[in-house]
Amino acid sequence: DEPLRLTNMPRLADTRFLGRLLQRLGTEVEEREGAEGPETLLTTREIVSGFAPYDLVRQMRASFNVLGPLLARSGQAKVSLPGGCTIGARPVDLHLKALEALGAKIDLHEGYVYAQAPRGLTGGEVEFPFVSVGATEHTLLAAVLAQGETVLTNAACEPEITDLADCLNKMGAKISGAGTPTIRIEGVSSLTGATHAVLPDRIETGTYALAAAMAGGEVRLTKTRSDFIQALIDKMVEAGVEVTPHNDGLTVKRNGGRLKAIEVTTDPYPGFATDLQAQFMALMTLADGESIIRETIFENRFMHAPELRRLGADISVHGGEARVRGVEALEGAQVMATDLRASVSLVIAGLAARGETIVNRVYHLDRGFERLEEKLGACGAQVRRLKGDSAEEVE
Repeated sequence: DEPLRLTNMPRLADTRFLGRLLQRLGTEVEEREGAEGPETLLTTREIVSGFAPYDLVRQMRASFNVLGPLLARSGQAKVSLPGGCTIGARPVDLHLKALEALGAKIDLHEGYVYAQAPRGLTGGEVEFPFVSVGATEHTLLAAVLAQGETVLTNAACEPEITDLADCLNKMGAKISGAGTPTIRIEGVSSLTGATHAVLPDRIETGTYALAAAMAGGEVRLTKTRSDFIQALIDKMVEAGVEVTPHNDGLTVKRNGGRLKAIEVTTDPYPGFATDLQAQFMALMTLADGESIIRETIFENRFMHAPELRRLGADISVHGGEARVRGVEALEGAQVMATDLRASVSLVIAGLAARGETIVNRVYHLDRGFERLEEKLGACGAQVRRLKGDSAEEVE
């Protein structure tokens, strides 16, 4: 019920979607400019509603993760199931089984989850059948206010899990082991206010690194961390890109020579991130030889392949494997974004394609990339947003 101050806060469609949902539940959300840049102040003196409706939850799947905190703090919640997703099924059964392991009573009716724990949640053992970032985060958020100890095994190890645990610990939680497959949480009765700097976005970092590699030139990325994308850096170097880490980021350089085709398989962290797969496929469209890209996380995550083919790429997809035969050059065309990462992969390809590329359904970009045109434009790209057509034009 005390203020949480988050610094280094992005201004994205997704964070604003979640802010609107939190306001409905009783949170005061204040976006402001602090001494260190954009920050957000969140204060929830009381929960005024335990109902998260479909029209808000459907806009961003992570909104479903209000269920556990509502249950932990007020003992009941009614939250919409998040519905379908273009990149795969992404079921929430792991989330619900974890909450049941903490003593929650859960019923499903007409697309809603009705959850109750009138005497509060109790600690328990939760073993995830497979690694899930969302389910790990969700269980952490619920378990911090449960009575007793909770142990999560086969937990996700992403930097975002560690960052969430660091923030919760500043608020008075007792979490150990975050960033490893086994996390222990000793429940506390309440959380306090705190200030926490949000960690740099590794997918944004990797995306701009790949954009520089594809378009050519030398670009320095600052205010980020290269160790978060080591798996990507290893593959970029293998393909022939020069990458130099710095204390506050990295420099990416490619002048002249053609890239080398390589194999990539997506895996949970610290493996190659599925959220960088589309962008890496764009890079490989111009490599010398045949690249093989295997997707192991989401079943429908090659929807950018047909759009890249419209630019002249030679890509064939069979199940969870894509074969990319490098071409001499891409040609600009009209393409359509299908999801957040696919949309930015088309922008990257458009930077290297001859002539003009127009990316339609550009609203996907605003969910995860802040001031994309401004940042690319500062590096010499000719990018402008066509307001009336809700599209982005890239040369």
